Amino acid sequence: MLLAIDTATRMMGLALYDGAAVLAEHLWLGGGHHTTQLAPEVGLMLRRLGVEPSALTGVTVASGPGSYSGLRIGMALAKGLAMSLGIPLLGIPTLDILVRGQSVEEGDLLAVLAAGRNRLAGVWYNKTDVGWEPRSEAVALTAEGILTRIQGQTYICGEITQEERRTLRSDRRVTVAPPAQCVRRPAILAEMAWERLRRGSQLDIAGLVPIYLAAPAGSAA
Repeated sequence: MLLAIDTATRMMGLALYDGAAVLAEHLWLGGGHHTTQLAPEVGLMLRRLGVEPSALTGVTVASGPGSYSGLRIGMALAKGLAMSLGIPLLGIPTLDILVRGQSVEEGDLLAVLAAGRNRLAGVWYNKTDVGWEPRSEAVALTAEGILTRIQGQTYICGEITQEERRTLRSDRRVTVAPPAQCVRRPAILAEMAWERLRRGSQLDIAGLVPIYLAAPAGSAA
């Protein structure tokens, strides 16, 4: 049974998955309370299923981009569980999780999340024979700036405000995903990690580091 943890943004998520079914999934707006909410919510999810942490066979975590503190908190718990239980650990890029849940099949795809200071963190994706693949690293964007980069029909999904949604929709080439499709599902994170673990992928615990859009404020560039 695999535990998935997503604390990359204010929207937090957990899931338990056994390869055949999603056993539990919890998604909530945590605000800035990742530290106080995450471990208790994991414990509650396990208790509801009547299982002990020792039943876990793997753990996965959203690896960024995302909130500096949110990513660190999620990774700290994931690493702690992996070390104490001796189970595999795998990180999955945050926006890859979101893109996996989209049904669009053509055009360009841009996945975004809130990056603070009226910015978005975005990754552009191209459709390939094996699905949507990133064609860039995460970059800082604004809704207005996105419109200057669009070259054709573009589907945009992710954490955007109503004002940003209106701005993006002003371009007829843009399709903005409905709100339900703009939420990252931790069950999808779990499924992606399960598939990769079955193929033999896993990380050295010390080797898993967050993917940041930019250096934290006050640090060296």
